[in-house]
Amino acid sequence: MQEEDGAQGGRLAEAERAVDLAARVAGQAAAALAALSDGGKRLDDCQVFAYDVAHATAGVETARAAISYGRHGGTETALAAVFAADVVSDIVLRTVGREETWGLRSGWHGELGAFLARERSAAALAALAETPGPDHLVEDFELVRDSFRRFAAEQIAPRAEGIHRENADVPEAIISGLADMGGFGLSVPEEYGGAASGGEHDYLGMVVATEELSRASLGAGGALITRPEILSRAIVKGGTAAQRERLLPRIASGEVMVAVAVTEPDFGSDVANLAVTASRVHNGYLVNGVKTWCTFAARSEVLMLLARTDPDRSKGHRGLSLFVVEKPRTASEGFVLEQPPGESGRPEDAAAGRLEGRPIDTLGYRGMHSYELAFENWFVPEENLIGGEEGKGRGFYLQMQGFENGRLQTAARAIGVMQAAYDAALDYARGRAVFGRPIIEYELTRAKLGRMAAMTQASRQMAYKVAALMAAGEGSMEASMVKAYVCRAAEWVSREAMQIHGGMGYAEEFPVSRLFVDARVLSIFEGADETLCLKVIARRLAEQAQSLRTG
Repeated sequence: MQEEDGAQGGRLAEAERAVDLAARVAGQAAAALAALSDGGKRLDDCQVFAYDVAHATAGVETARAAISYGRHGGTETALAAVFAADVVSDIVLRTVGREETWGLRSGWHGELGAFLARERSAAALAALAETPGPDHLVEDFELVRDSFRRFAAEQIAPRAEGIHRENADVPEAIISGLADMGGFGLSVPEEYGGAASGGEHDYLGMVVATEELSRASLGAGGALITRPEILSRAIVKGGTAAQRERLLPRIASGEVMVAVAVTEPDFGSDVANLAVTASRVHNGYLVNGVKTWCTFAARSEVLMLLARTDPDRSKGHRGLSLFVVEKPRTASEGFVLEQPPGESGRPEDAAAGRLEGRPIDTLGYRGMHSYELAFENWFVPEENLIGGEEGKGRGFYLQMQGFENGRLQTAARAIGVMQAAYDAALDYARGRAVFGRPIIEYELTRAKLGRMAAMTQASRQMAYKVAALMAAGEGSMEASMVKAYVCRAAEWVSREAMQIHGGMGYAEEFPVSRLFVDARVLSIFEGADETLCLKVIARRLAEQAQSLRTG
């Protein structure tokens, strides 16, 4: 036994050395990027390099989380070592032929040959095919996981395929059941009826719950708590006392459902140039313009709206403010709402207000529906400006408080989809026989499943790590990294799960086809992968490297 423990310890130590080398390579690359881009000011001149550096660094941070997990020994060590080799080999591939740009010598990875040969071997991968490893949650959060897993299995999973195929609405039974469990108040402080206590585990509950709900359905499960999370964080951070008292209990209880109206047809991730305006009038603001990709807009009673309150467009994000726009619940097939002059505090001399919602059909991620919203002189009372007068011009910063949490929550959604895809592939492989043998017995199938298991568990451990950082008031950069890495990983896992199913994976009879199309959206929303890597991760890395060089 001691000999086996020693071998495991040596295996993990070698994996850790490989990850440390990869981290040094990523650090050198960040320094090279800083020099090439003038400290991140000219990243558009070297986008390919910047994108690769961002993903390489995100991979390294995820591998570090895996190494920590591997210290439990046994299967955990094997998963960590295999995942570390996967990350390191990805960085090797990104640098081959580009060593000069990365600031590396040719053949820099030569010392890693034996490690990569062993941990990337078919045998190492295949050995993990049926051993995804324990999560190592503390007892309280095992109870959270079990509760949400049971709810998802009983209430969401039986309905998931019907919702997807028919593009149907999320049933009210799911919404009310999740509200009863406190699922909409995970980021709402306890004093306002939520579950957040201000302690070190405030974000972990959200991650655990989201994964379990997303395993059953991305659109009808995990995504339901995304928008309440985003708005709650913004209100907690910058709302007035009256706004917190009026809105947070209603969000936490599920009395009001939330949608987020930020993206515009011509401005997606380029938030600083948003064009929708909120013009000051007596007792409030008139909103004009078009928002798009507003998920759950029909069913929601509250929209979190980011709009331009300063007509001077040169002020960019400093001219944006955040509003809570209240509206009635409407039908999912589209809606038109009107505000007659004089209604709800609206100025008597204003033209009638109008809000039209047009649904946008999508490949997957169904159940909540996304909308294009056209605002025409839509009145919003002044008390719905988040932060009041002090919040004017701070909308960008306040919504980013929620969006950073949203990135972590999206990573948790991706992990749920990955786990569901792995489970489906493993189950199918055990039951499907080809050429006289169950396909689980074939090396290629087992190697694919082993890599899936390692990627999923490492992603989960990284999400746990980021949750702890964010609870401590840190982790902004890591939240972007976990979103970037995990959402791309979910695409691969769901694709290979579909491939293991063969022709049946392409048939809607099996849930894996839904998982595949759902996974595809993850690297697009909550910050498109390219924008997140270039405008957030790479820029921050270049700025940090520049600061070290000049400081």
